[in-house]
Amino acid sequence: MTPDAQSPRGRLAILHPPGRMSLERNPFGKDVANLQLWQALARHGGYARIDVLATRPVDAAEIASDLFGDGPRPTEIGSDLASFSTAPRDAGILLRGQPDLRDLAWWRRRRWSDRAFSLAGLIHTLAPPAMRQIIAETAVAPMHPWDALICTSPSVRENLEAMFDGWGRHLAERTGGVPPPRPALPVIPLGVEGAAFAELADRSDARARLRVRYGLSEDDVLVLWVGRLSYYEKAFPQPMFKALQRAAEDTGVRVTFALAGWFPGANDRGYYEEAARAHAPSVDVRFEDGNDRELLGDLWAASDIFLSLVDNIQETFGITPLEAMACGLPVVVSDWDGYRSTVRDGVEGFLVPTLMGPAGGGMGAAMVERHTIDSASYQSYVGSVAQHTAVHIGRAAGGLAELIGNRDLRRRMGAAGRARVAAAFDWTVVARQIHALTDELAAIRASSADPLVSLAADPVKGDPFRDFAGFATSGLALESRLWPVKGVSPDSVRGAAMVALDAAFSGFRAAPEICAQAFLRLEASGGATVREVLAAFPAPQRRAVELGLAWMAKMGFVDWLT
Repeated sequence: MTPDAQSPRGRLAILHPPGRMSLERNPFGKDVANLQLWQALARHGGYARIDVLATRPVDAAEIASDLFGDGPRPTEIGSDLASFSTAPRDAGILLRGQPDLRDLAWWRRRRWSDRAFSLAGLIHTLAPPAMRQIIAETAVAPMHPWDALICTSPSVRENLEAMFDGWGRHLAERTGGVPPPRPALPVIPLGVEGAAFAELADRSDARARLRVRYGLSEDDVLVLWVGRLSYYEKAFPQPMFKALQRAAEDTGVRVTFALAGWFPGANDRGYYEEAARAHAPSVDVRFEDGNDRELLGDLWAASDIFLSLVDNIQETFGITPLEAMACGLPVVVSDWDGYRSTVRDGVEGFLVPTLMGPAGGGMGAAMVERHTIDSASYQSYVGSVAQHTAVHIGRAAGGLAELIGNRDLRRRMGAAGRARVAAAFDWTVVARQIHALTDELAAIRASSADPLVSLAADPVKGDPFRDFAGFATSGLALESRLWPVKGVSPDSVRGAAMVALDAAFSGFRAAPEICAQAFLRLEASGGATVREVLAAFPAPQRRAVELGLAWMAKMGFVDWLT
């Protein structure tokens, strides 16, 4: 039985604050990956129902359209407001597309309990110091072995294990205790829609059309890069230009290099063009708009080799080599982080050795400090690290030359790449790995005892009406007695909605009509305690009514002093 033929089972809750699932122009890789992951889980994950939790109301039918398009809809889709939803508890799992789980762990405890459901987040990058701090904070939040930070490659997990080890030792030294527990760190890769990319690449008419546009014969070789054209956050292009120049000289073959993407800075294209002229004078270098989906599809069909010599710590996985492999292209990529877990050297292409700058000499620490203390930009920080990280130009040139000069080798490696994607990196495979993880976390949670808990709320980010109670003369309590102010009527309460400042920040309190009913209760009794007023309303409304009473005191509609 194929995975998609299994009967749907279980539920999944996804935290996706925008609600709707679409991409802006020039999207970041993490946003593309998250959208594709949500679609894969809905289409191939095997869940009976997925609830999407947002920060504003969104129609579930609209989300379903984003997830399924015109295709089959094997999973029921629900939607709800994140703050009030019971879907995580009902599903037993809440998944979000980033690793910030600290506040969610406290929210889980405050609303339910630590064992109410599992939390899982996805690691997209480890380079930003602020992101590393966010991830480290999970160790001091109420998180447990039934929670997880999903690592997209073994390198990511190794990095996090080392970071948590150091962080745990620091906390133990500070408190005289033991390192706190950490969430699980499972390795699950990102994926691609293999069949869709194969269909794009196998269009002979598209290949012919693009190659005519470039003036290429079948003996000429087109090399492709896809991704953000950022030398400070992605890859300095000089090693690629130099390697292609050397490979073209060694083989005598006409080589064209197409870079499909977008430039984040106004002057960046000029920098790339200058470097291309200096380092690849014999290579026809083209810059194309990576947002043009039709053109990008033609490039996948027309290209012969994929090249990506990433040198930046911002990159932790790298989806474009997988897309290239799904297209049947051999790849030449740097031996870097997630790349080495997707591409096997000599099988799907070539891994090019890399060399990091010197550790422990103080200069790396100075780069971090300049960013975290002196307010230098993050781009300056990672760009400085990348400028002192080498990719072996000679080895890259050698791999490119082998592929440029050997059409059969290109075919064999391209076929191997497609087979590898189908076996390990197609979204149909990856989505089931996510489902297996959520089942595993549920089993761990079910077999665990309730943790000992003395604090019900985050002492750092708790209830402001409690944390700052000492600022005020007194606080509204259930036994507080309130009186209607003379000359105020229920219509006065209702009319407050007509004044913008009076109606401000109304999302948490009861609606004006409900507040007017509470006022009537006070008016009828000549004054009452908060508890007595709340007793007149259904339990689900009482918290909002309680806040409405505080608002009516703010507006001078009710008095709390005798």
